[in-house]
This record gives sequence, structure tokens and C-alpha cells, in this order.
Amino acid sequence: MDVRSLRYALTLAEELHFGRAARAHFIAAQPFGRRIQELERELGTRLFERTSRRVSLTEAGERFLPRARRVLAQLDALLETAEGERAEPVLRVGVLGFGLADRWPAARSILSRCRPDLVLTYVELDWPNQYDAVRTGEVDIAIVHDVGGADDLVVESVMDTRRYAVVPAESELADADHLTESDAVDRPWVVPVGQPGLANWAGGHAFRNQVQVRSPTHIPVAVATSGHLGVHAEPAARFLPHPGVRYLPLDGPHATVAIASRRRERRGTVAAFRAAVHASATVQRLAHDTTP
Repeated sequence: MDVRSLRYALTLAEELHFGRAARAHFIAAQPFGRRIQELERELGTRLFERTSRRVSLTEAGERFLPRARRVLAQLDALLETAEGERAEPVLRVGVLGFGLADRWPAARSILSRCRPDLVLTYVELDWPNQYDAVRTGEVDIAIVHDVGGADDLVVESVMDTRRYAVVPAESELADADHLTESDAVDRPWVVPVGQPGLANWAGGHAFRNQVQVRSPTHIPVAVATSGHLGVHAEPAARFLPHPGVRYLPLDGPHATVAIASRRRERRGTVAAFRAAVHASATVQRLAHDTTP
């Protein structure tokens, strides 16, 4: 089975558009499509349904592609190991949503001073795989939404941020200064799924008439298109703006951003990244404390 075809299939599953997926690999749509067809013939099943208007995953595709992703992650890890000391050290960083938000500049600056040789590779995560990506070695360290359920990992809190409601711009709630739990009663919600602890953070009200999302980056679009309410963390208002929604403070538990790594992790690159993130938090607190 051709590794490149697997990568093409994963990109198509993310983009659900042949043209965009082909451009991501710097080839034309026609040869890209042929590679997908060849992969499907080799597997003996269709991975994608195509119409003139849309591309979607088949049930076989839903089962196959997560396994392909794990295979490619393991292959990449083997290739990185084989390169040994001859290559620049590479750190694969998993990022959920807005990641470190306002702390990215400070963390990058500190890390570049401490480890100027270190190359960072970013991997986008969603709620269902934010912990598993660390467990399986797909990433070396991850910036996650800490909702519990990861006792086998080292999960270190780095940022605590207020919970916000994401409301449709045309909603009567859009002009409010803030919302309470009672404002949300009997309203349909966009619900984050993928980790059991998300239910406590989102609130029980958010599980009626639900539209489900797997990634925090999808919440603004889901709210704008469904007309439902959503829950997010405060930095999303700056990092994930959308003309069809408004972000309003919402009473309830805060969102905790954390870094997750494996318990027996001993690599200096991982330790350097953790130290830089914690140092950036200290820098931000100092800046906040000295602001008049």
C-alpha cells in the first residue's frame, strides 16, 4: 500500500474537497483523484462518496482512516528515530483549538533562546484524540483542554480561563452583557463531544436538542449555521472570531488549558518545551501584576 496515497486520503478526509486537498499536496486534482481511486481499488471498498456538490466519508472510510492516521504517525516516528543525531531535533506538538492563545509569543521566544536548534512540528488535535495522540506517540507533547480522564499522563495546568457562551448574532441574547445558567434553559445547544469530562464543563443544559462538534475550532461555525448556543473559553473570542456569532461571559466552571506528556518521558526537547510554557505563564502574570 502506497504511503503517499494514505496521506492523500487523510487530507481529503479533512478537507472534503478534491481541489483543496490536491492543492495541499501541490498536485492537480485529476492525478490526486486517481490516487484515491487506486487506493480504494486496492482496499476493495469505497472510502469516499462523491457527488457534484460534496464529498463525504463512507462507513468504511470512517473505520479505515483513523487506523491509517495511526500507521502514518508510527511511520513518521520511525523515520525520525532513524535520522538520529544527524538531523535537527524535532518536537511534535499537538494543539487543541487556540492552544496557548496569548501566551504563544512568549513561549516561542523563551524556547528559541533555550533551544535555538529545536524544530517544532504542529499537529492539530480534537477532543476525542487530544490524550490518545500523546499515548500513541503521534505527538511528543500536547496542549489540551484538561477535562480529566488522563491519569496515565502528566497533565500540567498552564492557564485557567473564563467560560463564554457563543450565541448567534441574530439571537435576542446577543445584546446581553453576560449570561447565566438560567438564560440557557430549554435552548438548543452545540455540544462538545469526545471526553466524558466535557459534560461537566459544558453544563447539563447543553445536552438537549444537541448539535455535536469534535473540535473547539468548529464551534463558531456550528453556532452560526445551526442557530444553537455554544460553550467556549474566553480566548476564542479573539482567536476564533466569526461574523455570525457573539461571545458573552457565561457563569460556570472555567476552562483549564494544560500540557500533556507521557509519564516516563525523559527527552530534553520535551522538558524544554514544558519549561518554556510554564515560564511564559510566569511572564504573563508578571505583566498583569505590573499593569496599572
